Amino acid sequence: MVQQTWHSDRRLTAISRASLSVPARQAMVDKQVLPGLTVLDYGCGRGGDVRALQQLNFRAVGWDPFYQADTTLEPADVVLLTYVLNVIEDPRERRKTLQEAWDLAGTVLVASARLTWEKSKVKGEAFGDGLLTSRQTFQYLFGASELRAYVENVTGVRTVSAAPGVVYAFKDDRARLSYLARRIVPDAEWLESEDTTSAIAAVIDYAERHGRLPRMEEVPQPMAELLSHLRPNEIRRLVRDSADPRKIEEGVKRTTLNTLLFLAVELFNGRGPFSSVPLGVQLDVRAFFSSYKEACQRSDRLLLKLRDDAYLRGAMSASAVGKLTPTALYLHQRALDRMPTVLRLYEHCASIAAGRPQAWTLVKLQYQGRAVSWLDYPDFDTDPHPRILSSYQVELKTLETSHTSYTESRNRPLLHRKHEFLTPEDPDVARYRRLTAAEVRAGLYEYPHLIGTENGWEAELNRCGRALRGHRLVRAHRDE
Repeated sequence: MVQQTWHSDRRLTAISRASLSVPARQAMVDKQVLPGLTVLDYGCGRGGDVRALQQLNFRAVGWDPFYQADTTLEPADVVLLTYVLNVIEDPRERRKTLQEAWDLAGTVLVASARLTWEKSKVKGEAFGDGLLTSRQTFQYLFGASELRAYVENVTGVRTVSAAPGVVYAFKDDRARLSYLARRIVPDAEWLESEDTTSAIAAVIDYAERHGRLPRMEEVPQPMAELLSHLRPNEIRRLVRDSADPRKIEEGVKRTTLNTLLFLAVELFNGRGPFSSVPLGVQLDVRAFFSSYKEACQRSDRLLLKLRDDAYLRGAMSASAVGKLTPTALYLHQRALDRMPTVLRLYEHCASIAAGRPQAWTLVKLQYQGRAVSWLDYPDFDTDPHPRILSSYQVELKTLETSHTSYTESRNRPLLHRKHEFLTPEDPDVARYRRLTAAEVRAGLYEYPHLIGTENGWEAELNRCGRALRGHRLVRAHRDE
């Protein structure tokens, strides 16, 4: 029997890193770690993330009770707490460590932990609320939604799951809402501007995409300087005379739906007052709704529709993109923004609750049971029938998550009819559709129940005397 007075040798859990950890990389992708901000890696272990960030010219320091104990602990804009909570066997100390990291964070805490699906990789015997490994180290594995709830409980703020096992806690709720807004409507690139003419063209492009003129606070500073000699009325007249009315109308519709989507996601994650909403969203509300109250009421109705089986099924059937099966809608990452707004909300709610994985190709929206899965087919663009590498699923009713890896599988599931997962305008669709048509003519889809895995597909290719050369179907030579 293991004695409760035992303390793990946590130094043994620190690993050497040749590149950034997943949480640090995610924070960079999400623009939480930016040039000019200070970064503290609290519990940095051997300091791999710190060195990698310093090499990228970030102002990063690390502290660790074993490897970097001499570092003076000072508050930093961004605090990384990377896979530290897992290795603390005392629940009180675990909570205290999270609180200390939060106290040091000036802007955002990036807390990460190993998740329950990794249990098969951790060999050991039960100890306390976790496992004692053969190396005399401790591991407590979190559920994805459990980690988010735990960080919220300790910090007292609403958090967002940035990726599986990675949670952001913001000191200012406006920063959380700005992050949510960027996830829903990524910042569009402004056109390059070198003179007044090109700056006006950039404003016209913004108006066509967004459905309204930008406020000067939204315009990049160099561009604003190029336009500073023009009066607002002159800019409005130039846009009115030059912008494409059809594009403006499309921009109004797109921004209205995106605003409703943001407000619905915000309610799912906890809605604040109008003053806390990012400036861009405030301006969209004023431009396209009679009031913030009206916008919220419409977004609330949108969120309620997620509970309506008939409505959700109808939205999936009516979707202009994606492959609909009797149980779910599948579509490619490149087609995500073309889904009906209620389906985009479905996917966003799941991603905020449990995190969207860094690597994924297709999303699966389940019709019954309200579950979202992100499926990784890393060779989708190059393999005519890509094999799945992993699947990450979250159940929206329970927020339980599961992860399946196919790395060791010798008979992986694979895809057919790739064009069905993309938008009709995707440049690869015509090539994929030609391949599908050739395979149908060759009789390869006569027994659909046989072709869903590698072995079955190879057997059908042999039966029909065919082989693949890239995305072309050819007759197989007898010796193949």
